[in-house]
Amino acid sequence: MIAVTGATGHIGNVLVRDLLARGEEVRTIIPPFEDTVALEGLRVEKIEGDLRDLDSLTEAFKGADVVYHLAGVISISAGKTELLHQVNVMGTRNVVDACLRSGVRRLVYTSSIHAFVEPPHGTVIDEMTPINPDKIIGEYARSKAEATLEVLNGIKNGLDAVIVFPSGVVGPHDYRLSEMGQFFVDFVKGKLRIYVDGAYDFVDVRDVVQGHILACEKGIAGEGYILSNVRVTVRDLLSMLEEITAIRSPSFKAPAWLARIVARFTPLYCALTKTRPRLTTYSLYTLNANCLISNEKARRQLGYSPRPIAESIQDSIKWFKKAGVA
Repeated sequence: MIAVTGATGHIGNVLVRDLLARGEEVRTIIPPFEDTVALEGLRVEKIEGDLRDLDSLTEAFKGADVVYHLAGVISISAGKTELLHQVNVMGTRNVVDACLRSGVRRLVYTSSIHAFVEPPHGTVIDEMTPINPDKIIGEYARSKAEATLEVLNGIKNGLDAVIVFPSGVVGPHDYRLSEMGQFFVDFVKGKLRIYVDGAYDFVDVRDVVQGHILACEKGIAGEGYILSNVRVTVRDLLSMLEEITAIRSPSFKAPAWLARIVARFTPLYCALTKTRPRLTTYSLYTLNANCLISNEKARRQLGYSPRPIAESIQDSIKWFKKAGVA
């Protein structure tokens, strides 16, 4: 039996679908009041559990051969330090302890490419890049680095675990509308009037899921594997969206100084209007950070092979339209 935390999230629900298609018995650990629409119609066992409650996790993991730990808080806005620490860091510590207590054979932990210390531009980010929370920018990124260290400590204490580091995930079954999902929907609805310069590494959610399963099956205990694909500029991304949808992309690029000003006031505006932030100081930083990422280790050791990103974007748009979101 396989247990999955974060099963209602983007990667989580696609992972559950893949595991079920393989004939696996899947148990999902769902926090109280969690929206489970992403799991509707799927034959999974649902157990109530909270990352902040070690006993509930220990009980939920009993009888599990493998645990995939994907649950966590994702935030591009400031002011959530305590929540990020309680869920992402202490919650991961509890997952590690619960796996050790319950005799789980293997833990697969979903970290993030942001857990690595960003090297200078031109330097490749790979699995040898340091993980040091004190040298990482952004509350979310620091929490993922600290959580990754919790897993590494668990490995030192005898836990069989592997760690995967996805980059920017896109693709179908994005029920909660991820940051990129919202971007795609806004594009289709004609809500994007301007754009900001930058680039990021994007990878298909289905390929990330395959990377998880490959890491579980072939990964070396104690090792980490980057699950990335290709660096795409914002301009190239818009061009692909225009080609796929036949919708004209915005042509006005906001100057860097204007983007910085808007990013400063976005949190206040969104708090007053109760809307979701699209541009924050951290997202602006990310778009201009080093995203020269290597997935060579995962390709070589696991057989990881991501698909063309244009296919991922096209499938995303198709899914959003079928779901009635776009």
